[in-house]
Amino acid sequence: MAGEFRTGWPVVLACFAAAIFAWGFAAFGPAVYLAELQRQYGWSATTIGRATTLAFVVGAGLLPWTGAAINRFGARAVLTGGLLLIGAGVVGISQSTAPWQLYAWNLPIGCGWAGASSTAISTILARYFDRRLGLALSIALTGASTGGFAVTPGLVALSHHPSFQSAVPELALALILLILPLIWIGIRPVAHRHEAIAPASQSSHTRSAALRDRRFWSVAGPFALAISAQVGVMIYQVSYLLPLIGVGGTSLALICSSVSGAGGRLITSAFIDRLDQRPVSAATFATQAGALSLMIAMPSSPAALYIGSIMFGLCMGNVVALPSLIIQREFAPSSFSLVLGLSTAVGQVGYSLSPALLGIVRDLTGGCRAVLGACVVLQLAAALLIVYRTVERFLGRQRMWRDGCSHQDRLVRPHL
Repeated sequence: MAGEFRTGWPVVLACFAAAIFAWGFAAFGPAVYLAELQRQYGWSATTIGRATTLAFVVGAGLLPWTGAAINRFGARAVLTGGLLLIGAGVVGISQSTAPWQLYAWNLPIGCGWAGASSTAISTILARYFDRRLGLALSIALTGASTGGFAVTPGLVALSHHPSFQSAVPELALALILLILPLIWIGIRPVAHRHEAIAPASQSSHTRSAALRDRRFWSVAGPFALAISAQVGVMIYQVSYLLPLIGVGGTSLALICSSVSGAGGRLITSAFIDRLDQRPVSAATFATQAGALSLMIAMPSSPAALYIGSIMFGLCMGNVVALPSLIIQREFAPSSFSLVLGLSTAVGQVGYSLSPALLGIVRDLTGGCRAVLGACVVLQLAAALLIVYRTVERFLGRQRMWRDGCSHQDRLVRPHL
């Protein structure tokens, strides 16, 4: 325990800082890029959304090799490379003057995301923590929410004073200069906690078995829908709010979402292990659907827009953390890493399609209200699907109880 604290907490700080940059520019940032590029060049949401989709697809394709890259090149090199690739990509997007350039610059963003996302951070922290891994992950991934209220509002403000073309490079360079020393000082090489690696044939068989398992899809499917809706809101929230509450109000709403997201993750981590995570997940999805419905129903009320942003943000961090807790409870420990990796890959493929598909919805309807409405549908579908296993188990227990009672009656009745 003392060793974990001594060697591990500097790693948590480094991963926290890396998450600020990665999520701030690669996850929350596209909402700002979409609004600014549309304002300056009039490019369609579909065109910009497809470019963002390309980054997510590339990242999803590379995720299975993230662990191998960390084993070969080291955690510091992979995390640094991921941040530098994301930084190069977003700077390139800010200087783009033609749609094809968006696609070219989203390629390094996708590659960088594979080296700096939650998969990479979880793999790195698992080398330093055992008993306190859950707490370490919660703190490190709070950097994701921090990126929302530290990076995105800064991009919105600086994009108008002085310009979008100068805001992205200046902010990215400033953060890189702060974060890289934390990575190289805080993360020290350490031996693997789990050296054994399953043979390729065994791994493939286990992967195939997981993909045929209904339990796997009862986790991966609902969370893929939920994260797709969440990414859609992150991308189109700025475009929806700017005409309604202006630059200052939009920045405040983004800060509210991100701060509540960080608080929600930390609060939930204190008691989530004592609850059934499936009903908690359903409540999380339903809360986000309700928040979006409030924002759709009352667009002229700034208070409703702020409350909706806070409610939606309160659950954002939980959508990332809950799958691992459900998988840990319902699958064997030896299958945990593989099943979680597959579930994450399914989710990333799902939300990689979200920007392009929702961009089509926006172009067809001429506004963002229909986009948010589509996200409500996805969240409600996820809420229903995630509790299917809980309902199934409940009905199974009821059948067992009825069968037990009938059997007891048959034993007792001859003596009456």
